[in-house]
Amino acid sequence: MSNNFSSNITAKLARVFLKKFESQRVISKNVDTQLLDGKFNPSTGDTVYFKRPTDYTTTRSATGDISGSTPDDIITGKASGTVQNYFTVWVDYDEADEAIKMDQLDELLSPMAQRIVTDLEVDFASFMLKNAGLYAGDIGTPVTAWGDVAQASAIMRSTGIPQDSDWCYACNPFTSTSLADVQRSLGAVDSKVNSAFERAVMAQNFAGMRVMEATTLPTYTTHSGADRAGTLSGNPTVTYAGAKDTMTQTLALAGFQANLQIRAGEIIQIAGRNRLNLSTRNAIVDASGANILFTGVVTEAVTLSGTGTGNIDVAGPAIYEAGGAYNTVDSAPVSGDVVTLLGSASTMYQPNLFWHKQAFSLGSVPIKKLHSTDTLMQTADGLQMRVSKYADGDKNKQTVRFDFRPAYACLNPFFAGQGYGVSA
Repeated sequence: MSNNFSSNITAKLARVFLKKFESQRVISKNVDTQLLDGKFNPSTGDTVYFKRPTDYTTTRSATGDISGSTPDDIITGKASGTVQNYFTVWVDYDEADEAIKMDQLDELLSPMAQRIVTDLEVDFASFMLKNAGLYAGDIGTPVTAWGDVAQASAIMRSTGIPQDSDWCYACNPFTSTSLADVQRSLGAVDSKVNSAFERAVMAQNFAGMRVMEATTLPTYTTHSGADRAGTLSGNPTVTYAGAKDTMTQTLALAGFQANLQIRAGEIIQIAGRNRLNLSTRNAIVDASGANILFTGVVTEAVTLSGTGTGNIDVAGPAIYEAGGAYNTVDSAPVSGDVVTLLGSASTMYQPNLFWHKQAFSLGSVPIKKLHSTDTLMQTADGLQMRVSKYADGDKNKQTVRFDFRPAYACLNPFFAGQGYGVSA
């Protein structure tokens, strides 16, 4: 067969590929997405910044005279988005040529689009896990009832997360078998839906959340060290100024198992430091009236020293300043506070994930043109890809490739969390 592409070959491929790409997305359709056009240049490196909102305190007086009070500082933070590696699939020129001529583009391109989507969502869900600052349920307890799902909604509401965008809850598909007995009454979705996202939705609005199945949820496995409790060995930085650009916090630990490996995604809890509602700045209490303790999620794996000491970084910092507008806890963590890594040794965990749509951002980085025939394609929500047709003269070979390059950002770790069932 002769290789005779028409002049608009890449446009034909792009049109079909984009349709297949869109139909396979689940998690990535439920976060902030945007084309990061013009936001990267040699001076920015591989990072782009998103401005965080400011907050303030009120001054209360009987006469309205505020001359004796101190005005709030305007403190602007920034969330950083980091450019990731390319996601690329490619196919021999002859295969694409034949698929077009035989009207078999769907069969050729659907598996390619699905592979990029699957690898993207596995990678992005892992990023979400390591930056989701909240926690609902009891670690390791499976979700077996809709009340367990509602627990995540209660945490979000009690934390003061606004309802100005969608709230989402993604769970392991086997969870749906536990919830099947009552799912019909929820009126989830039309049975004639076609996209992976529509098929994944179990309930459009349960406890204020869109509940869906996801096969891309990440796991982590705890280390064999059994001593998973210790103390803070120093006072962490608890000011908003110290956390505003990363929304992470460094905790110095002591008293843990020697050489303990702490995995990214693990949850650490500080005794005696209680969460606050981020809107009212009042304490959060559970159904029994008990305070919700502060927890943070470990962002990067760390191996402690032979004496069980070391530093970890957690997403969702404990912030406490006198009269502070950004406080997240009712008192500052200090050296000597008891800290515990939740869960058991040598155990694999796969938490469900819940989040506000503005918790995370998935951006696409515009990709430069090759010296080839290129077509750019873009989803309705701003994700851009490139399809290129080019030749390698040295190898006497012609190729068609599809490229996508994302950037990930955590806009607010307090807008997302790990979800488990509730122990009886």
